[in-house]
Order: sequence, then structure tokens, then C-alpha cells
Amino acid sequence: MPISSPLTGQLVTIFGGTGYIGNYVAQSLLVRGARIRLASRAPFKAQDLKPLANLGQLQLMPCDITHEAHVAAALDGASHVVNLVGAFDGDLVKLMGEAPGAMAQMAQKRGVKSFVHVSAIGADPSSAIDYARGKGVGELRVLGAFPTATVLRPSIVFGKDDNFLNMFGGMIEMLPVLPVFGPDAKLQLVYADDVAEAVAIALEHPERHGGHTYELGGPEQLSMIEIHERIAAAQGRKRSFLRVPDGISAAFAAMPGTPMSRDQWTLLKAGSTVAPSARGFADLGIAPKPLGLFLDKWMLRYRKHGRFGAANERAKLRKSG
Repeated sequence: MPISSPLTGQLVTIFGGTGYIGNYVAQSLLVRGARIRLASRAPFKAQDLKPLANLGQLQLMPCDITHEAHVAAALDGASHVVNLVGAFDGDLVKLMGEAPGAMAQMAQKRGVKSFVHVSAIGADPSSAIDYARGKGVGELRVLGAFPTATVLRPSIVFGKDDNFLNMFGGMIEMLPVLPVFGPDAKLQLVYADDVAEAVAIALEHPERHGGHTYELGGPEQLSMIEIHERIAAAQGRKRSFLRVPDGISAAFAAMPGTPMSRDQWTLLKAGSTVAPSARGFADLGIAPKPLGLFLDKWMLRYRKHGRFGAANERAKLRKSG
């Protein structure tokens, strides 16, 4: 159902919109009747959005945000801007710090009405971790150039097709015993749709949310070991989890070719939860949804015999527990 919105008919440029969160943000804006220009190095990755848009409502544009001419072209005629650019490799300070600052400066000069910069919990311009430092520099540069921008700092984002729950879901399906890195690290997983709604609301009301920073986390804090246990239970599988000592985890992350980098391990160990004093979903008028609302349904694909064996497997687990 279309939503009545100040964004109806407005042109919103989304930088980095072909990533995971970008798909959700685009859908949230399309339903509000906004016109979207999705600017990315690989715009072809957003082809699946085309059936969701009306004629002329979606434009896919190649864009390298480190090239001023590309950014200027993407901003041409735009009334609102969202920056979703994020990465774990390359020059992260340039990609997530300097480039967004230049982007915000150009947007300010062009009279853009609202600018939403999506950062991350743990962003810190003085951090020794490249990712956190890049995100922190980005916040400073964006607010310095566009003081009424809204900064959103989500925790780890989950969704049906994410690379977080599904990575662990596949491993738990296959392995009877699974090592857990950072088993006691607390995460406040946040639903992708809720993050997208926060972006849209911030764009709609810069007079209310501009110049503020919001930390976005779900309604519960879970440790890594608890997340693994919940995924196993949703699959109807009995699994053993081994707590990996921090020293071994750090050594593993430092090895080449592993699925987790040193920076990712350091960020995981620190956890990702909303600071008690931070503005959050409540200040945006959003009630975030818990992981448990979706997990049983999403783990159907990993259950033995799928939905047909689900009830039987859960009954066996209850009896054995």
C-alpha cells in the first residue's frame, strides 16, 4: 500500500544502494512514492527493484564516489540524499570518511533538503580499527559539511537473505560441533526493515531529526553463543558449541584467506549494542522487531525435511532436553 509522505514525487539519490541495506531502503522509499536514483559502482545488482517501481520511479546510475564528477552527476536535481557506502577492504578512510564528506559538501551547495548518513555503532575517528575509524571520520566530515544531516548508527543488521544468520544457519545445518568466536560478545541485532524505516523518517523530517545521531539496535541483547543456540533450535537440531578462546580467535582472524578479518574480529569482540544515553528508535517513533519474530520461518530451509519435518524434530528436542 502506498504511504502518504513528504517524499512523494521527490528525487532521492542513494549512494551505495546496491548493498544489503540499500534494497530495503529503496523499497521503503518506493512505497512512499519517491523517485529514486540509485548510484553505485555496480548498479546492475539492483535490477530486482525494477518490478517494484512505477514507470520513471527508479534510475540506476554507475557511480564511483571517489570521483567528484560522478557524485555531482548523481546529485543533479536531487532533493534528498542517503549515503549507505560501506566496505571492509580498500582505503576505508577515503571510502567511508573523505568521500562522504565531499558528497555532503556538494549536496549542501546544491540546496538538498535532507541528508541521511548511515554509519555504524562503534564509529570512532581515533580508532585503531580501519573500519571504525573510516566510519568515524565520515560522521565528522558529513556533519561538518551538512550540519543538518542525520547520522544513523545501526548494530549488525539481520534479514531473511542476510549474510549473518544464513552463514551460521548453513554451518549449523552441516556441523554437529561448531566453534564460536567471541561467545560472550553482546550484539543488539537490528531488523533491516526497521533500519530502512528509520532512513525514510529521517529524510521526511529533517526539521525534527537533522543534526542528530541515532543508534539503532533491536529490542534485545544476545551473546554470540545465544544466537547460535537460537538458530539451532529454530532448525530443530541439537548441536554442541565450543567457546573459542580470544587468543585463538585473534590468531585465526590474522591468517590470510579466513572468512573473518582481524578488524572484524576486533569489532565482534567489542560487541555492538546501543549506548544507554543514545537517541534511538523510540525517538524516531519506531518499535523495533525482535529476531524471534522471524527466525523459525527463515530457518525452514535448513531443517531436515524442511517444513514437513519441523514439528517432529522440535518435539524430539523437547523430549531429549
